[in-house]
Amino acid sequence: MIPESFIQDLLARVDIVDLVDSYVPLKKAGANYAACCPFHNEKSPSFTVSPTKQFYHCFGCGAHGTAIGFVMEYQGMGFVDAVKDLASRAGMTVPESEGRSFHDEKPGQTRTLIEVMARAAAYYKAQLKASPRAIEYCKKRGLSGEVAARFGIGYAPDGWQNLEAVFADYNADELKVAGLVIENEAGRRYDRFRDRLMIPIVNPKGEIIAFGGRIIDQGEPKYLNSPETPLFEKGRELFGLPQARQPLRETNTAIVTEGYMDVIALAQNGVGNAVATLGTATTPTHVQKLLRQVDRIVFSFDGDNAGRKAAWRALENALEALADNKQIGFVFLPAEHDPDSFIREFGKPEFDRLVTQAMPLSDFLLRELAQRCDLTSSEGKARLIYEAKPLLLKLPTPLLRLQLVKRLAEASGFAQPEVERLCELKSYTPAPPARARRTAPSLTRNLLRIVLHKPQLAGQLPVDLLPDTPERAALTRLHQLVSASPEAASYAVLREQLRGLPEESVIEHAASELLGLPFDEEGADTEFRDTLDKLQEGGEKRAFDELQRKAQQFGVAGLSAAEKQAYIQFLTTKANRS
Repeated sequence: MIPESFIQDLLARVDIVDLVDSYVPLKKAGANYAACCPFHNEKSPSFTVSPTKQFYHCFGCGAHGTAIGFVMEYQGMGFVDAVKDLASRAGMTVPESEGRSFHDEKPGQTRTLIEVMARAAAYYKAQLKASPRAIEYCKKRGLSGEVAARFGIGYAPDGWQNLEAVFADYNADELKVAGLVIENEAGRRYDRFRDRLMIPIVNPKGEIIAFGGRIIDQGEPKYLNSPETPLFEKGRELFGLPQARQPLRETNTAIVTEGYMDVIALAQNGVGNAVATLGTATTPTHVQKLLRQVDRIVFSFDGDNAGRKAAWRALENALEALADNKQIGFVFLPAEHDPDSFIREFGKPEFDRLVTQAMPLSDFLLRELAQRCDLTSSEGKARLIYEAKPLLLKLPTPLLRLQLVKRLAEASGFAQPEVERLCELKSYTPAPPARARRTAPSLTRNLLRIVLHKPQLAGQLPVDLLPDTPERAALTRLHQLVSASPEAASYAVLREQLRGLPEESVIEHAASELLGLPFDEEGADTEFRDTLDKLQEGGEKRAFDELQRKAQQFGVAGLSAAEKQAYIQFLTTKANRS
């Protein structure tokens, strides 16, 4: 767990303009900076960076965040890795709270393991150059020297303890923890990878965290991956993602395959936007990581039964990560082909055509469900809805879910409302109109605008006075955060503290509106006080109106002692003002 104080110091030291400009060239645009958005394809700049508030916002796709958020989105990193990356840029060391660490590892272990993996990779690359047999295998697979170098391909020679020539202490704990060696029950060690083509698995920072080994010629297992280690969690990593980053931005599409040789073969043939899972089914984390970078994912698995099962697992795990502005498709190759063999036989144009015409997720879902059910019988139609229910409940996308419900109703013979009821889906109903006075929302919205410009004022908000408007919860949350840590009152710090909280989207939307609006810094305090005075007056008037309504309905005798005193006070004040 990273201490909150460190996040504050880090955001204070990192300039988001310099950070973003190192990835995407920025141009001055008034008080802010602008560029074409790196997160979606566009021809005119809608991506804006605020140097004063230290956040970015895209008016095209809605991307929004701080320096930490930018690294997470652009590099496809998790929060902790993004903080570590920024800290290394700023020359800071990330501390850890007592009793907890990022991966329950020993201090300094990560850096040591990364160094161990780098030394092993260098050894494997040197061995490839020295092995005519391994070179011949690469040529047979159609791999050029350029692609081999791009993916850092090497070769682990046959033999039991070749790494002993690389590491002076072959019995060092780090070799076992990194997954490079195996220790048998008798305590004897030997190399995990032997007589295999070695493919490094690289994290977003370009560090080698694991290896995939492909057997040369015949043998089992055909593919052997590193075990999970403090560096490597296969359910979170995607092979080829660092190498695919630029093609992903250019195509706005990620192609997901089952094996790293598929990725390498596709890259060899001009398809650079492919990645692969690593010995595991596609996970929600995989999908989330990709959808942060592209708007469309196409799964291309082998054409056999195992490939179709893998595609269905990918669909199940992709549902909860979907958004209505994202797309997922499926390519099903002929049964005798995988992406590697297909593109080598038919070429890039034919593979591109399949990707362009990929079966949409909704079509694949309905087709697979229909194949499991006999839709000519009542029982089969009932089972269709039964099978669809858990999938529909996973979908967070109201528009796609509505389309699926309509098609399920047509296929099953149930009415659409019946499908929604049977699947326990809540139909959308517009929110009732706010009952507060029309002026109240504008006042609280103005308060939110002022507070986001000058966050330290949030600590002075009279929370009990705030009317029930959409901004109330956001203002209350900002009041809590600033009151708890007044010295951290900047939008960037608050934005990170809001990550994952219910008020995050409201505050994000309000902050994006501020980018194009002028603001009088010197008059902020006066405007803040004036707005509070207006709220006070509005609150008093609402209270008086309620007491007057009650007095007219039940008479003054119907008021409590406290209400009578307040009512008389209101009348006296009103008379004095007149």
